[in-house]
Amino acid sequence: MGALGSRIRWLWARNAPDEPGAPREEQAAEAAVVQEERESEAGPVATSHGGRKRKACPGSPSGRSPRRKYAKAKGETVYNALFLRGEGSDIQIRALGLEWNLHRAYLCQSGYFASMFSGAWRESSMDTIDMQMPDENINPESLQDVLGSLYQGVAVIPPNRVISILATASMLQLDDLIHQCEEVMRETLGATTVCSYYYSAENYGLQNLRAICRQWLLDNLLIQRSTELLLEIPVELMVELISCSELLVIGVEIDVYNMLKRWMFLQLHPTWVGPQRSLQTDVDLWVATWRTESSGASCFLDTEEGRTFVPVFQQLRLAYIISELSSAQVIEQDALIPATWVAHMYKEQWLILLQAQQTRDPRTGEIRLPEIEGHSMRCGSLLRRDEQCVWRWAGFGFAWDLVVCYTNRRIVFRRSALNDSGGFGVSLLWQRKVAFRLRLVCLDRAGRVIFRKNTGYRVLCLKTNEELEVVNLENQDLVFPIYVSCNFLYIPRERPCPEGRLLKQNRELSRSFLDSWAFKYVQDSTCLFETSCIYPPLMIHSV
Repeated sequence: MGALGSRIRWLWARNAPDEPGAPREEQAAEAAVVQEERESEAGPVATSHGGRKRKACPGSPSGRSPRRKYAKAKGETVYNALFLRGEGSDIQIRALGLEWNLHRAYLCQSGYFASMFSGAWRESSMDTIDMQMPDENINPESLQDVLGSLYQGVAVIPPNRVISILATASMLQLDDLIHQCEEVMRETLGATTVCSYYYSAENYGLQNLRAICRQWLLDNLLIQRSTELLLEIPVELMVELISCSELLVIGVEIDVYNMLKRWMFLQLHPTWVGPQRSLQTDVDLWVATWRTESSGASCFLDTEEGRTFVPVFQQLRLAYIISELSSAQVIEQDALIPATWVAHMYKEQWLILLQAQQTRDPRTGEIRLPEIEGHSMRCGSLLRRDEQCVWRWAGFGFAWDLVVCYTNRRIVFRRSALNDSGGFGVSLLWQRKVAFRLRLVCLDRAGRVIFRKNTGYRVLCLKTNEELEVVNLENQDLVFPIYVSCNFLYIPRERPCPEGRLLKQNRELSRSFLDSWAFKYVQDSTCLFETSCIYPPLMIHSV
């Protein structure tokens, strides 16, 4: 199994049930095959020893071939005579405008029919059964294939029909065939099939397959440049994906926002056609046109057309978007997100910054896994080749310049004291702590995982210029490129009294100032970074 349209062996425990009521035609068919075998074996065999017949060794190919030939001929004869021609039929099945003259002994391999023909059911004594198909995925072709597999012992499952065959097998309660369908779906999982497989797995109770499809989406949503994939993801599934900390983000949170813009555009314009490279241009043009027509009166998500997408955009982690100037400008210029969302986030981040900058107590606040899962910064990078590489992820540590190094198959975190991270200063006053989790993922061309490594959540505490080896890959069989993804969450420090009173005063002062500013932001749509009295919070640094 692996090639599209591959022939999948589906072997039942008993191909022809050994019951007293088994059709006589089957016995005649088997007898004909046996007679043919005997005649073939009795034929002359040429030898080089005076015409003596050489006896075949039971372990040799010639000794095994009659068995295979018999089994194959038996299956074909039974299928043609009993299923296709309906010889010796004792029951007729009607469904979807078609009729099949079949045999109870074979149908009882199905849990559905076995239950129907046993007990006091009305159908147990009927010669003709009219079946209703409650599942729209079941069609005449799939029903023909599945019923025929009861006679043939072999089911052909083309990937483009696997969902209809799965639906039919589920209704007829054929567990082995359901398992074979699941295997085909796993091997053909990709951008064009993942959504249909995901919902089929959900509908037919294949929880393992559903989890595999969900993980594929988390790994590939921001990597696969596929308009078909974005078109097929509905709102409720996108909410689940964007809210998850397992989402493989290559870049930073603003890249998640840009992907959602493309997704929303395609949901609103499902007939859009064009090259992938022009999609972002058309999205930006659509946003600019809408902003001009609305004259800035409201944000798009506040409109009737945009309310459908509110639950998705609510899952964005805006705290890590407004921490970078160009990203904050994109949010302001697009005017898709309500100003009240952004104003609240600026206020919240400013208070967190005050706590981070004005607290020197070495103790850290309590942190729980749900907080990391729901509020951590998601970021990532791509290692294209096995060579030294250095990069930074900013915005999570309040002026803590963390440098990430890949060298000699090791990934190292280093806290830098150099003020060369894009012009922003760094804090040198005390230790900083963050919770983090690093993940490494290598995917094949279809987006399936070849290699995965996860450090789990750990607490990082580094002094100035101190470094920590996070991952060692020396003994790993790696395939490049490798996606490196990380979750970060700054751990605020506890405030003991009397410094707690000072922080409370600062909070009250800040709330008073930010409340008045937030009102102006909402009323006038004044952008925070256009004023001279305040800057995006995560960019402010200690001196």
